[in-house]
Amino acid sequence: MIAQIFGAAFGLLAVILGAFGAHALKKKFTVEQQQSFETGVRYQMYHAIVLLLFGHIVDASTELVQVTTILFILGTILFSFSIYGLCLSSAFGKKLRFLGPVTPLGGLLLVGAWFLLLYQVVIS
Repeated sequence: MIAQIFGAAFGLLAVILGAFGAHALKKKFTVEQQQSFETGVRYQMYHAIVLLLFGHIVDASTELVQVTTILFILGTILFSFSIYGLCLSSAFGKKLRFLGPVTPLGGLLLVGAWFLLLYQVVIS
């Protein structure tokens, strides 16, 4: 259930943020910022879909599934939202540099989630 809630919320926010980035921020962003923001939105939507499907297909009572779900959620938050923060803060003249290392940490958590998903497919 938690995977589906976050999946739906991430999907909703990806659509809103994607539209916001493409329209409201278009004149504020550089080409590089626009591309980075779109990467954050794209990865957020990919993982929204994964969480919706994963939450629907698997038995959420197992510890391995719970850890995988948490890694997908935290990885998406750290990866995508740090990109949004970097792009927005930079566009408005106060780049939050401390967010720079957060993005690869989020990516690492996503890699871990995908590894655990692969492991679960192989052992089942």
